[in-house]
Amino acid sequence: MNAPTAPGDRDPTVGVLLVDDQPLVRAGLRVLMSGSPGLRVVGEAGDGAEAVRLTRELAPDVVVMDIRMPGMDGIEATRLITTGPGRARVLVLTTFDDDAYVYGALRAGAGGFLVKDMDLDEILAAVRVVARGDALLAPRVTGRLIAEFAARPEPAPPRPVIGGITHREREVLTLVGGGLSNAEIAERLVISPATAKAHVGRLFTKLAARDRVQLVITAYELGLVSPPR
Repeated sequence: MNAPTAPGDRDPTVGVLLVDDQPLVRAGLRVLMSGSPGLRVVGEAGDGAEAVRLTRELAPDVVVMDIRMPGMDGIEATRLITTGPGRARVLVLTTFDDDAYVYGALRAGAGGFLVKDMDLDEILAAVRVVARGDALLAPRVTGRLIAEFAARPEPAPPRPVIGGITHREREVLTLVGGGLSNAEIAERLVISPATAKAHVGRLFTKLAARDRVQLVITAYELGLVSPPR
């Protein structure tokens, strides 16, 4: 199911695995997504361990993951999914926007973090954004997230090597850290959007970043951007 296909031949339908310990929440999300063009629910899980197993069996494009569940929680399940085989992306959707949960989920490799009281259309749009390989955060947690990363001395990851990037790539990384889109970066640096996108792509490779969230984290860890006060 959802087997990888050649570029240009890929099925545009996004396969979604719903993970939440509350059956009513899963049922509501299933109805919502089943009625949305381009989205298809491929399975449901009630805890983290089941989520990991079904991700390997069903190969969804996006796993919509709750955080607090019995047994294995959503953060550990996210870590196992994002470091395991396959190409599934994780979008955390939770009632709790506590800083520690945001920090833990993104460190575990989540491509996005939303809270359940957001508009339903925003949740559907977020699934598509994460499926494309981009990153997305609920606006009200973004500033706190950056401050959290900047303030915590541990767990301290190895500081990424920055010697291999060009001056222009360093400028682009700084602007990514400031939350600018590719189009905004192009306008700021007076370059084409295609050139800005190419610079961001090279930063993904050189800094071994999984997605744009990790580029933002790297920019803060390197001191290119200061946390909000």
